[in-house]
Amino acid sequence: MSEFVQTRIANRTGVITLDRPKALNSLSLAMVRDLAGILGAWRNDAAIDAVVIGSSSDKALCAGGDIRFFHDCGHATPMGGSALLEDFFTEEYALNHLIHFYPKPYIALMDGVVMGGGMGIAQGGPECRIRIVTEKTKVAMPEVNIGLFPDVGGSYFLSRAPGQLGQYLGLTGLTIGAADALYVGLADLFVPQARMAELKELIDATPGAGLRAAIAAFAAPFALDAGASTLQAQRDGIDRHFGAASVAAIMASLEGDDGEFAQKALAAMRQRSPLMMCVTRELLLRGAALDVADCLRMERSVVRHNFEHGEVLEGVRALVIDKDNAPKWNPASLDQVDAPMIERFFAPVWPAAAHPLRHLD
Repeated sequence: MSEFVQTRIANRTGVITLDRPKALNSLSLAMVRDLAGILGAWRNDAAIDAVVIGSSSDKALCAGGDIRFFHDCGHATPMGGSALLEDFFTEEYALNHLIHFYPKPYIALMDGVVMGGGMGIAQGGPECRIRIVTEKTKVAMPEVNIGLFPDVGGSYFLSRAPGQLGQYLGLTGLTIGAADALYVGLADLFVPQARMAELKELIDATPGAGLRAAIAAFAAPFALDAGASTLQAQRDGIDRHFGAASVAAIMASLEGDDGEFAQKALAAMRQRSPLMMCVTRELLLRGAALDVADCLRMERSVVRHNFEHGEVLEGVRALVIDKDNAPKWNPASLDQVDAPMIERFFAPVWPAAAHPLRHLD
């Protein structure tokens, strides 16, 4: 067990607490392995009726994967060939699959920052999930900002968002709050942050078998307190702009809309990796027709190609390592991205029988 993952059992509920506050609970390989081991053991444990995952800090459930680790490992020779890097994504995506199909209620306390890999450990499947947000929740799939793409199952859950909301979130990487997360279908219940301590007391006091109903009853009085959804108000424009036939067409459509919302989205996209925005759009189109396992297998191939290309290494360098906020994207502009470049990211890396996630079903 790593020092950053704590567990306890209360009233037949397994409670997982992420405790790496200085890094906003960014996931290391050791943490991924801890979570997989814990959830794997509890899945078949007759003494555990439900699982809760939360944080020791109200600032974040999890800000994502440890991108400094990605940068360091990704610069191993040959570039992107680090065994630890390969292990991280294989094991993280297998963990996401385990969570999606968990056979017991899986309650994610999505208080504070929940981004990237944090979404992967919060987005249980429809049969198990109870995703709780507060007014301090900050949800995003911001991977295009560092030259990556929305992975950890993002090709599955973003592609199933209403209308073009998934494309909007994936291509801009912008952050949304509780009301928007509820509207998009990335959260289930709202609880004010001031009542989270009370909710945790309820969890400890309630037998695991009755936890789903108890939490729903606790949250019911707050159902209207999350506020209005900006994405709902902007839905017509989002669907119109982000339903265009290419990233270039999306940006051209946004350029013709002088509204503040459209211009914020356009400004964000102008900072993102042109290539990875195009890959992301294609990823979500393909993901809409795939099941969870095939989405994760697709992402696993795309992430290998991404590190071989080096776009994510440059993005992390610019935003996290050197902090010059001036990534040198390759290609540098959208008009230099062509269809073969995008298609290469989806080319098979392994024969189907040797794919590292071949056992997922």
